[in-house]
Amino acid sequence: MKIISAASAFPKYVFRQQAVTGALKGLWRDQMQKPELLDRLHSRCGVEQRHFVLPLEFYERIQNWGQANDLWIENAQQLGADAICRAITPAGLAPRDIDALYFTSVTGIASPSIDARLMNRMGLSPNLKRVPIFGLGCVGGAAGIARAADYVRAFPNQVAVVLAVELCSLTWQRGDLSVANLISAGLFGDGAAAVVLAGSEAGLEGPEVIATCSAFYPGTEDVMGWNISERGFEIVLSPNVPDVIEQHLRSDVDAFLGEHGLRRHDMASWIIHTGGPKILEAVEKALELKPGELELSWESLRRVGNLSSASVLVVLEQVLKRKRCAAGSYSLLAAMGPGFCSELVLLRW
Repeated sequence: MKIISAASAFPKYVFRQQAVTGALKGLWRDQMQKPELLDRLHSRCGVEQRHFVLPLEFYERIQNWGQANDLWIENAQQLGADAICRAITPAGLAPRDIDALYFTSVTGIASPSIDARLMNRMGLSPNLKRVPIFGLGCVGGAAGIARAADYVRAFPNQVAVVLAVELCSLTWQRGDLSVANLISAGLFGDGAAAVVLAGSEAGLEGPEVIATCSAFYPGTEDVMGWNISERGFEIVLSPNVPDVIEQHLRSDVDAFLGEHGLRRHDMASWIIHTGGPKILEAVEKALELKPGELELSWESLRRVGNLSSASVLVVLEQVLKRKRCAAGSYSLLAAMGPGFCSELVLLRW
């Protein structure tokens, strides 16, 4: 199984962090007694700018979850199609060449799902195997790669695409002034990313997926996720997330690599999802990484914010474009998310 290419697509509206913070102050102007708290929290998110599907002044016009979800359906199709086209075109593939499509998102819902709505829009094969995934959050991109790798292992002459679309701005909660919601409003952005995987007999080249690993941590359901009500998606984000990562990630990585006769120092690069400064710092501490080893993750956080399931795919895209490793070397792709859980993908270049 090989990763052939990765590509991202973003909405046209781009705003600096200070502008977003100012707009949110306006949105919460009648409820927030200490607006300077928002300045302080957003300045610590590690984000310099983000993409949004709407101009900032339009968010106040969204009155209910139904309106927000309709906007998600409309924009997810466009961004998803763009990301897929950008991923398959350099590989010399057409939409009808895709044999399986894994779609992941946690910021909207639709039935028919977005992957189904892309069938006619993109001219995908009517025999395409579709796997819509909901609820995995930030771990969804890595999990999608792992599941797609299983597919092309079983069908080595076929091609699978993983598509992640997250429009986090459409989940903003006007009535929630919790610290978790204030932080998430300063951290998450909008965007999409697609990754192409191919089996060993498909005749396409790229880093090989050697193995994958899923790790679920019992008793951590309340660490991260959504509370879903008539108001839509309400963030659950415990301050204990970095502690959970420090407690579990090192042993999981060491055990996984050990199964393949490898250790952490054998990794030429680390492809880690951009959870936020405290998450990246926890990963660096847990894995005892040197300064600069997560450079592309930190850069992605500054440039586009946390894109939930699409985050790790955007980092992978940059690795493929700018930081390809020497032949025979190894990389580890990892993401963590609601559950609480992690997904690990071992790559050989």
